Order: sequence, then C-alpha cells, then structure tokens
Amino acid sequence: MATVDECRQALQDLAARLESNAQTVRERVDLDRTLACRITDLETAFHGRISDGRLIDLADGDDPKAKIALSTTSDDLVALVRGELDVTRAVANRRVSIKANPFDLMKLRKLL
Repeated sequence: MATVDECRQALQDLAARLESNAQTVRERVDLDRTLACRITDLETAFHGRISDGRLIDLADGDDPKAKIALSTTSDDLVALVRGELDVTRAVANRRVSIKANPFDLMKLRKLL
C-alpha cells in the first residue's frame, strides 16, 4: 500500500506533466473544473482544479462539490500516474471510479 505522501507526490507529478503539455492541450481542450481524488484504502483525499490543461491548487482534503471525482486505491493511483495502469482498463475493471459529466470525461481523456 502506498503512503499518503506517495499519493501526494504522484498527484504533483501528474500536475507537472500536465503543466509541460498545457500550451498544446489548451488549444484543443477547454476544461475548467474542480477535481477531487479520493484514496479509498487510506481514507484520505486531495482536491484541486483543472484549468487550461493544468492541474492547479492541489491541496489535502476532499471537495464534496467537485465536478470531477476520482476514487481509487493508493497503489492504483501511483500506478496510473506512472503509466503502469491503463485508465480505461482500470475503470472497466472497477479499480478506478470516475464521476463526471460525460463531456468532461471526453475532455479529461484528451488531457491524459
């Protein structure tokens, strides 16, 4: 099981990767939504905002009003960010749950 710090670092790594692609993605994807990432096995959460192809304002704690909510285990979150776990397969196998508007899901997929 990954630790809270490893999960936090994984999300920061994801934010850095999105930042490096932000200029290219911004022209193709118009997505400005709040995001909650709930880590089920650690009973913790993080929240932030996706804006202009970037993940910003990342902080500890849940956002129950987030427009996009991702729930997964700590190990699966780390594997997703590292590219070791395919998000489509993870959702199909119920290892990851994403609650969002269908149009937001399509845009989110383009970001990743």
